[in-house]
This record gives sequence, structure tokens and C-alpha cells, in this order.
Amino acid sequence: MVSFFKNKGQMKKREKQKIDDKDQSKSKKLEYIDSSISANLDNMKKKTGNSPDIIVRTLKISQNPEMKTTILYVQGLIDNPSVTDFLIESIMKNPHLKEKLLPKEALDVISEEVVSLGGVESVTDWEKLFLSLLSGDSIIFVDGINKALVASTRGGERRSIQEPSTHLTVRGSREGFTESNATNIAMLRRIINSPDLWIESMKIGTVTKTDVSIMYINGIAKEGIVEEVKERLKGINIDSILESGYIEQLIEDQVMTPFPTLNHTERPDMVAGNLLEGRVAIFVNGSPFVLVAPALFVQFFQSVEDYYNRFDIASATRFLRIIVFIISIVGPAVYVAATTFHQEMIPTKLLVIVAAQRETVPLPAVVEALVMEITFEVLREASLRMPKAVGSTMSIVGALVIGQAAVQAGIVSPAMVIIVSITAIASFATPSYSIAISARLVRFLFIICAGVLGFYGMILAFIVLIVHLCSLRSFGVPYMSPLAPLNPEGLGDTFFRRPMWAFKERPKLLSSNNNLIREGDNQRPLPPASRGMKTSDKKKGEGNES
Repeated sequence: MVSFFKNKGQMKKREKQKIDDKDQSKSKKLEYIDSSISANLDNMKKKTGNSPDIIVRTLKISQNPEMKTTILYVQGLIDNPSVTDFLIESIMKNPHLKEKLLPKEALDVISEEVVSLGGVESVTDWEKLFLSLLSGDSIIFVDGINKALVASTRGGERRSIQEPSTHLTVRGSREGFTESNATNIAMLRRIINSPDLWIESMKIGTVTKTDVSIMYINGIAKEGIVEEVKERLKGINIDSILESGYIEQLIEDQVMTPFPTLNHTERPDMVAGNLLEGRVAIFVNGSPFVLVAPALFVQFFQSVEDYYNRFDIASATRFLRIIVFIISIVGPAVYVAATTFHQEMIPTKLLVIVAAQRETVPLPAVVEALVMEITFEVLREASLRMPKAVGSTMSIVGALVIGQAAVQAGIVSPAMVIIVSITAIASFATPSYSIAISARLVRFLFIICAGVLGFYGMILAFIVLIVHLCSLRSFGVPYMSPLAPLNPEGLGDTFFRRPMWAFKERPKLLSSNNNLIREGDNQRPLPPASRGMKTSDKKKGEGNES
């Protein structure tokens, strides 16, 4: 009896194994291209849901009436002249295809003699075929052979190169990145004409299969940083990548921080400058924002325009940005702490004015500051989301009307409106939008600490903030370098900028030790009198020798 059930169970297992083997053989059969065009077209329609944007064009070739060739492409993703003039017309008019040919011979003739497009290759599996088709390539089937040709016909409507909307500058390039990886990489190639500018591409996203490329200068970028970027990108397992922000969130070192540990920009000249310092650029197809790694804290206060102006002007501007950033963090907190706990620090005349204004205000200073900050944040967010024609008007009118009405109603004091307005303007003066958002978040922490403990709470918040910043890393590089750990050699391009003729070496934390020298000796410009004196002295010396 036991042997009967045992044999019956083995029979069920064998039947199940046969069914699994059939399913596997069926799936394997579907993985590879069939020799019949009709079977391939049926499989194509089944996989794509018979999508109407996939165009099928069947042509009759050779003297064999049964031999046909079919061209497939996706409407809107291809370059129409390439398909009509260099693909379909070439196949129809080529005299060699009028002869009686075997399927393999016809495929070879099309590949070697007919198609005058670049990037022609043969494929045998459906996965690669679908990937090429949905990327804008054209597929050529020949009846009677289980292969297909892929011709590069990518094109379609794309946004032209325009001036970037972020990182605006008075002096510098007016070109900005677009949503096409090929265009963005070509823009960098025009700036850096070196064979050492290496590019590696991969596809990320099981559904979207987004093209992601990394770019670095071989011999300048550290191999450890480059390998770390590659490993983190290869470790991403997600169904979709729609913007470079997806990549940024998946490869950053520290997630529990309001501060950005990767930089992003729309400016090709800014990316080129970072590549020349040893950083790695990450391009994501479909996004005009290119990621730059590793990122340092001081980097977010630097503008590409700093390197186009004189060093004294650039240094003064950078120092102003640091002051502005500090004001955007502690502006309301200083007012709250001074009016709540430390009135003795305010001049007497000013204290009388502030006290008179706050006499009718029912709210404590800390609550007043939080309410005004939240109100300004709502106005700022609303102005960003509304149409451009209305957004700027609404933000200005809303701020004026709400501020004036709140003061007249006695809800807030005029001094608080002034403090919050100055803080909002200071946050707009920060060159990097990502670090400005961080300042807006940290500002609320400082207001609460100032409302609880006054300046002592602000000092504690400063200590926590500095310790947190010093603990961050960006691809293994200390976030606060060259300030912490202190590197005196790297201080020449932080909050102040040394003259251009003094940039002799690249940053040692980012660049390879084998290629640190950026410029030669004696690059400091000399006045004409000094150069003429040296020349005349040299000629005089040569005359004496003769």
C-alpha cells in the first residue's frame, strides 16, 4: 500500500517535471527569434499589446516570391529621413536584391551593401531586439532565417540646447544640458578634447532600462573613487529610473541628513571643471541634471563664475555667500533669543522700539517666528507650483498683503516681518538650491532651540550641526575637507579663491597622485616694464659676451 502511494507520488512528480520542461522549452523558444516572419510579428504584437505606434513595413525582395523582408520601428523615436531614404528606399532599389538569393545571402547583402547607416548589427534574442526597437532603432526581418538586423535610426523630437535655468551667471557659457545623454556627453567632449576622457555606460531599471553613463578623466580621477561609483551603480536594483534624483538617493553615503552629499548641475562648464579636479560625473538619460561625485560642503558656495572673474572679486563674493548662508540659518533664531532671554544685549533705544511693537502681539516670539516662517514657506512653494505668469505676482502680492494685514491685526510685530523677509532673501542668494533647502530646514531647529534656551540653545545647536557635518562622507571623502580634517594646501579654493596663476596642483583628496600638476612654473603675469627690463638685460649680457 505504501509502495502504491509512493509510486503514484513519483508519477505526479514526473508529470509535473514534464510540464515544467515544456514550459521552459516554450519560454526558451520565445526568447530567440523565429525563422518565420509571421511568427515573429505575432510574438511582437503579443509582447507589445499590438501597440499602434509600432510601424510594420513589408517589402518583397529577390525573385523568390515567398521571400519577404519586414522593417519595424517605433513612430516618434526614429529619424524619419534615415528610415525612408537610407533604409526602405535602399532596399527597394538595390539591384542585388532583385536576384534569386537564399535568406542568409539576402541578409548579408542588406547588412553589407544596402544599408548605409552606421551601427548595423545582427541579433538573435528578443530581449536585445526589444531594447533596440524601443530605443529608436529599426529592426529588419528576412523570411527564412532566425536572425534580425538592427539599424541605428534613433532620432525624434528633442529639446534644443538652451540657457540653464539654474546656476545662472553673468559671465560664462550660455549652454545647458538637455534630456539626451548623447547630446550632454558631446557637449563635454567639445570642452575637454582629450582621449583620456573616458565614458562607461550601463542600463539601470528592470522596466525603464534607463541609460546611465559615468564620465571621468583617466589619470586624474582616483581609481578608488571611480570603482566606488561603479559598484554603487551596479548594486542598484529598481524597476524605474525617471530622473537623476533617483540615482542620487540610491548611492549617497548618508541618508539621515538634510545636507546634499552629491552635487548636481545643468552647466557643462561646471561639470568640466569638476572633472579636471578628479571628480566623476553621472549622466542619466531623460534628466538635464548631471550628478557630480564626490561633493564637499564648500563646493556648494562656489559658482563657476568665480573662476572667470578676478580672484579678489571672487573671494569677496564667496565670503558674502557664507555670511548670507549663516543669516539664512540663524536670522530669526537670534531675534527670538534676544527678545526672549537676552534683552540686555539689545541697545536701549532699539529695545524700547521692539518692546512697543510687541506690546500688542499675543504670541510668544518663538511661536511668532515659526508662524511667519511657515507662512513664507507656503508662499514660496505656491509661487513655484503656479504658472510663471501668476507665480511671481502672487508671491509678491501675497507677502505684502499678508504681512501688512498681520501687522495691522496685531498678530505679528513689524520687526519680525523684517527679520523673516531678510532671511528669505538671504536663502535666495545661496548659489546652490539644494544647500538652500537644507538651510531652510535647519532654520526651524535653531528657532526652537533659541525659544527654549536662548543663545545657549543656539550654541548647542551649532555644536551638533558642526559635529554632524564633520561626520558626513561623500564616496569616502570627508564632507568638510579641507577644513576638517585641516589641509592647509587645499584652503586656497574654499571660502576664498587664490589667483588663477597660483593653482599649481589639483586637490589631493580627489585627484590621482600621479597627475597633480595643473600648470607650469612662473605663471604669474609680469608688467611690461619688468619683461622689457629682463629682455634688455639679456641682450646686454649677450653683447658683452660677444
